[in-house]
Parts: sequence; structure tokens; C-alpha cells
Amino acid sequence: MTAYTGQKLLDALDSHGLGDWQGLPDCIKARFLTGDFATGLDLVAEIGSRAEAAGHHPDVTLTFPHLDIRLTSHDTGAVTERDLDLAGQISEAAASAGVKADPDAPVVLELGLDTAHQDAIAPFWAALLTGDAGNASGPDVVDPSGQVPLLWFQECEEHEVPHQRLHVDISVPAAVASKRIQAAVDAGGTIVDEEEAPSFTVLADADGNRACVCTLAARQ
Repeated sequence: MTAYTGQKLLDALDSHGLGDWQGLPDCIKARFLTGDFATGLDLVAEIGSRAEAAGHHPDVTLTFPHLDIRLTSHDTGAVTERDLDLAGQISEAAASAGVKADPDAPVVLELGLDTAHQDAIAPFWAALLTGDAGNASGPDVVDPSGQVPLLWFQECEEHEVPHQRLHVDISVPAAVASKRIQAAVDAGGTIVDEEEAPSFTVLADADGNRACVCTLAARQ
């Protein structure tokens, strides 16, 4: 089964007419503006029925004003046709209920930690964030419960002078990136490096702390 990632995922969403959905790292997400809890609960019930029929199940977060849906195929670690098909059904159910999507809302937050000692520190971070040192796998610490953001390790050289080791990666829809970057600049930030834009743009706050605004655009 084809695994869609990077620009290929964005192209697949476009070709399937899934304008409600955004491609983000390892998943697609949508927010539906239900407006009240009862409407959201009814929509969840309909989505659940369709998911059961498809044998494929989304991650669902219901709050009073909106419903967030995340889809991925866990056996591939990426988005597949199963996700795209179910996304279409979910959008159809929302439209039938008169519920609109907010395509600009979905984001994914990741934390990147610079280190020359990944093997030594990964168990600590896994235990601290998830309660289990075994949740460190390769360059990532992943919380199976989904309660904390992904932490990943970025290899760096040994150094004696302390510098920023932890930085934030915020993945947003490609159409939102320039607006998000401009908002950060207007709030006192600066653009440090945009050589890899639109895949990612490095910004810094007034103290020099860095963060990246990321999209799937132009990524493999």
C-alpha cells in the first residue's frame, strides 16, 4: 500500500478533493466547527459508524466548539489510501450535518533537542516524558498515549560553551506558513534562515532562541 509523505501527501489530498484536511508529519488532520457539544457528539457517532464499516479508525478529540480528527495508518507510519478514503467519508458526514471545516487550524508541535550523546540521554527523556525509558526509539521519544509532543534528537558536535539545545518545530498547513512566520516577526522575532523554505524556516526571538515553522511542501 502506498505511503504518502511530504509533497506527495499534499498532492494526494488535492487530487482526492480533500480540502478540509491538512497534511502534517505522519498524518492528516482536520478541524470541524461543530459550534456545540451535542452537534459534535452526533457527528462523532456518525464517524464512528463509518469507521467501523471501513475497519479503520481515526483519533478523535471532541470539545465544546469543535471536533479534531487525526488519521494515519499505524502499520506504515504514514498516510495511505485507507486514510484518504475515510477522510472523504468524514468530510461527507460533516457536510451532511451542516458542519464546516477550518482548514487553517491543524498543527503539530515537535521538540528538537541538540545532543552529541543521544544514546546516553534518550532513556532519561523517555522516562521523564512518558514514564517508560523504553519509549526511546532511534532518534525519537514517542509517547504511546499521545499526551506529549514528539521529542527528537538532532546530532551536533561536542562543545564546551552552553548554547540553546532545545528548539520548537511547529508544523502548519503550507497555506498558513507565511502568515504564521509574519505574525512571529511582527511580534519581535527575526527570520534566521529561509534557505529550505517552504519546507522549514528558522526564526529567533529577541533573545536568540530559535524555532522552525515547517510544512510538507517540497519535502520527499
